[in-house]
Amino acid sequence: MSNPSPFDPVRIGPLNLRNRFIKSGANEGMAKGGVPSKMLVEHHRGIAAGGAAMTTVAYCAVSADGRTFVDQVRLEPGSVKHLRVLTDAVHGEGAAVCAQITHGGAFTFLPELSTRYPRSASGGFNAAGVISGRLFRTAMKLEDLERTADEFVTAAKLAREAGFNAVEIHMGHGYLLSQFLSPAYNKRRDEYGGGAEQRARFPAMVLRRVLDAVGKDLAVSCKICVTEGFKGGATAQDAAAVARVLEREGAHLLVLSGGMNVEAPWAIFGSPMPRAATDTLQNPVIRTATRILRLWEPKISFHELYFMEHSRQVRAAVRMPLGYLGGVTSMAGVEQAMAEGFDCVVMARALIHDAQLVNKFRSGAATRSGCTACNECVVMMYTPGGTSCVLNAPNDAELNRTPAAS
Repeated sequence: MSNPSPFDPVRIGPLNLRNRFIKSGANEGMAKGGVPSKMLVEHHRGIAAGGAAMTTVAYCAVSADGRTFVDQVRLEPGSVKHLRVLTDAVHGEGAAVCAQITHGGAFTFLPELSTRYPRSASGGFNAAGVISGRLFRTAMKLEDLERTADEFVTAAKLAREAGFNAVEIHMGHGYLLSQFLSPAYNKRRDEYGGGAEQRARFPAMVLRRVLDAVGKDLAVSCKICVTEGFKGGATAQDAAAVARVLEREGAHLLVLSGGMNVEAPWAIFGSPMPRAATDTLQNPVIRTATRILRLWEPKISFHELYFMEHSRQVRAAVRMPLGYLGGVTSMAGVEQAMAEGFDCVVMARALIHDAQLVNKFRSGAATRSGCTACNECVVMMYTPGGTSCVLNAPNDAELNRTPAAS
């Protein structure tokens, strides 16, 4: 059989998408004090108008302690009216919209927590705490697991109320659920630790409860790492084992990413963070963290489809729908991902650079993105206008200060 066209529709759980292009969750910096802004609405509306089948609102925290930063969307009753403005705007452009639901675990820079040290899979030294001042993390007890799983469920129900078509459970990049999946973080000796399948037990519990709660109405996907990108971290073999667990549990889609925020952020992007960008950061915590990370950053250069070798191993392990993520910058790359058996193509930086890229690919007006993988958009989230491409004009800071529903 011939490979599907990336412009063919696809069904993900209960959701029909108009094509195979998904905007990946990428921190927008558009929720001052946790309140979704009009700029956040316009950001996602523009991507929907540009032809993407679904756009993903990034890092929607499931609880107060689950935030990484204060200025992060939290799925709570008060945010529903603002998020409804966003989902209505995306639907008006004919696209679907996904809420990425997450808990930061030990990766947090909040000024206050309900516990002295952040909770994680295991206790011990907290690498992220070198910057935040919380040098240790606390192992979650069984009652903590139960409560946190229920927080994901509550967040998913609120996403449904706000008009989202899907939720993506974030199990990658060093957030709480990936702290359970990672052999570097998870040293537990109970049923939630051990080999890759045992480490996946708590993330699978969260998935099952979310599916039971909203899976008939919303597509439920999971974002996982195909490689954590550092010695002692999870490998593609681990990812294949995790994928099999999540497939058995009933996930509608897996989005395949990689890298860890603390140990290997360069692996997430397939290229280094520019030195000039760190000098312009106003947030002293992030500026210091980024400079420290540069001390052991390997010399790498960007190449298209940089996670393909690892993602192939996951593709070979499961039959379920998979979204390829990692350096798709051209129609040739999109077509290769389709030929490799991936069901969707998931993009972030290329669509931040040009929200109209999918339409341009379809019409033939463009065959390659103008994104240079400079990664300066990553630090633009800390500017008044929020995340944007430095090759374009910055976002409207006033829109970013204005609540979406005002």
